[in-house]
This record gives sequence, C-alpha cells and structure tokens, in this order.
Amino acid sequence: MSMLALRQVPLRGPASRRFDWPSPTMVPRSWLTALFAASAAYAVVMALVTNHPLHRTWGIFAACSYLVAAMLVLVFKSRGVDPALLVSLSGALIVPLGLMAADRLQQPEVRVINKSASLLVQHGTPYLGPAALASAHSPNIFDPYLPLMTLFGMPRALLGFHVLTDPRIWFGVGFVIVFAAALAVVGVRDVVRWTVLVTASPVIAFSLSVGGTDVPVLACLCLGLALLWREPHPLLAGLAFGVATAMKATAWPALLIAIVLVVHRDGKRAAGIMSGTAVAVFAAIVGPVAILGPNALIQNTIEFPLGLASIKSEAVSPLPGRLLVETGQTGHVIAVALLALACLGIIASLVFRPPRTVPAATWRVIIGLSLMFVLAPATRFGYFLYPVGLLAWLGISWLGSSGAGPPDSASSAKASAQPAYQSENHGSSAASGTMYSTVCA
Repeated sequence: MSMLALRQVPLRGPASRRFDWPSPTMVPRSWLTALFAASAAYAVVMALVTNHPLHRTWGIFAACSYLVAAMLVLVFKSRGVDPALLVSLSGALIVPLGLMAADRLQQPEVRVINKSASLLVQHGTPYLGPAALASAHSPNIFDPYLPLMTLFGMPRALLGFHVLTDPRIWFGVGFVIVFAAALAVVGVRDVVRWTVLVTASPVIAFSLSVGGTDVPVLACLCLGLALLWREPHPLLAGLAFGVATAMKATAWPALLIAIVLVVHRDGKRAAGIMSGTAVAVFAAIVGPVAILGPNALIQNTIEFPLGLASIKSEAVSPLPGRLLVETGQTGHVIAVALLALACLGIIASLVFRPPRTVPAATWRVIIGLSLMFVLAPATRFGYFLYPVGLLAWLGISWLGSSGAGPPDSASSAKASAQPAYQSENHGSSAASGTMYSTVCA
C-alpha cells in the first residue's frame, strides 16, 4: 500500500448509509460533539476528584481543549472537524506532556524506565539483583517491565536530560506509527484523522501525558491482530506479538488467543509460523537478560507484579483483587485463586469454543484482560486502557472501512474486495472524492 493511497481519503460529504463513516469528517455532528463533550466531562471529573497534581494538571488542560473542540464541531459542522482534532490533540496531549517533560514531572513508572536504561548501559542488565532488592524500601526500585520496554529510556540514558529524551515522547511516537499501521492494514481509509482522534482521546492522551508504558504495547497488539484479519500474514503478526510480549506480560494472553484463532482458521502450519516467530523475538530480547540474572528477572517481572515480593506495588486502585489483598494473607490467596480460575475459564472457552474471526478473538482478549485486571492483586484503573483501546481499534476498523467488516481469509478478500470496491466507487466517488481501494495487498 502506498503512502499516496493513504492520503487519498474522503474529506467531506454525507455517508451513503448509517455507520458508513470512512472518515471522522463523516461522523454525524451530534455524535462527534457528544464525544468531545463526554471527554471534557471526564477531564473535569479527573481534575476535581484526584489528589495527584499531575492528573489535575492534565484534567484542566484537557477539559478546556475538549470543550473548544466540541464547540468547533457544533458551530462549523464538518469544516470544524480538523480544527477540533488539532485543538484536542494539542490541549490534551502535546501541551501538558511538553510542560511535564520540561519540568521532569512524571509518574514513577517513567523514572523506573529511565533508571533501568541507565543500568542497562552501565551494567548490561536493566534489573537490580536480589541483594539490592532485599535491602530496598521503595517499590519503585523494582522494574516490572520486560527488557524491551527499557528501549524507550535509552535516549535519556545516552543523551542526557532534554524534553525530547523523555520516554513518554517515544511512547507516543511509537503508538502513533504502529496504531496507524494497524488501521491501514485492515483497510481504514482516513488513517491520519482516525489516529489523531484516538491519540487525543482521554484514554491515550492521559496515559501518555503522565506515564504511558502500556500505550506502545496496546499498539503492537492492534497491529498483530490487524495482520491476521484481511489477508493473514502470520510471520508479520508473530513479529508484532513478539515485540509486545517482550515489553510487558499483559500481551501474553493476546498472543495465546491469536494462536488459537490461527490454528482453527488457517491451520497448524500458519499457527506454527506465527507462534515460532513470536517466541523467537521474545527469546532474542529477553534471553540474554535472563541468562545474566535469572533471579533478578523473576523477582522484578513475576514476583513483584503478583504481590509476592517483600515490597508491595503502589498500584492500589480499589478493584476487587486489590481489596482482597488488603484483608490479609487469606485475602491474597483468594485473589490469586480467583485470578487463576479466571485464566482457566478463558482457556476452557478457547478449547470448547475457539474464535474463528479476528473480531471474535479481539473480544476474547478484551474479556480476558478485563477479568485479569479486576482480579489481579496489584492493579489499577489505568490497565483498562487495553480493553478500551482494543475496542476502539475494532470499531474504527469497521467504521473506517465503510462499515463492511473485512473478510477473515485471504481467498474471500481477493474474491470479493475488488468488485465491492468498484461498485461502491461507481456510486459514491463523486461525493467522496476518493480513489482509495480498501484492499491491502
């Protein structure tokens, strides 16, 4: 697919049928205004109820930008969509992130990434050893992320302090590039506007402004699923999933569900290619660190997130798993047992009713991750970025490709996509001004 094709997108004009929204400019004005208004309400609530100064700062900036964006859409209709997108992106992400990065204001996970990158440069491993962890008094001494996440801290470790070396900047750059690719692969027409809309949303903009470690993982999961949708590419999907699993363990359930999908839809050979590629990428990145310090890797990335380390995580959102842990040792055992049961339930569903389409697999990932986050001993509301982000990608993949769900096999894509495009283009090219084919070769 050429970059020229990506730019040849519908700019204005009414949709031909309900939910035929190839571009945000074709979304009904009332819907888009309501979306920005709801985002503003979320930001206002955040600013009013939070005790965290960074969250309050973001809430103030974001609320103002979302309100202005809603008014632009309301007053100028379709002509106000582009200014609204720019205002929301600037006010909810670029300005607050720039100010916080300049003043070194960040959530602890950003400092953890920076510290781990420095350790990697100086000692060849991003993790402190068991002796240092045993004498620690702060949970921020642990690094619960897998080695590839350290990559985002390397600019600061190598080049020193600067706004542009802040890991959050690179989290955002990585998300925009990979998420846009995930939309393009499934045939979304107006990739740029949809990507801006998602990036400026409270779910992504808030996370990137204050922390953002989950954002690039989410983008890689979307890309991995996208590469299995229209015309399956198991090797490339394996690369995307391998990168995600080498950043954070939250990507592992998605890989498992994707493997089950490919086994039942495309056969064991395709599943072997995808899973083998993912495992090879994971092993190439994590293997050397595991060899240098296996105990440090286990203590940081397994024991600490499960609440089994001597110091407990600061992820203390009042979700059921965390509330059970706070009751004592018995509650902790119950929380871990419930988490294990939820995992077994998802595995059983994969065995007895495996997903056979990418949307079905995506929904299984959404449900599975939601259960994990609700029941995990160390949990926080921010983890729900994954199910919400996957749902947004799935919805845009449908809306942005004219409401026609992409085929789930290569043969059906080749057989039906070109005639469908010719028919649609014949009836609507004058109105939409696009010559973009929805087939990803």
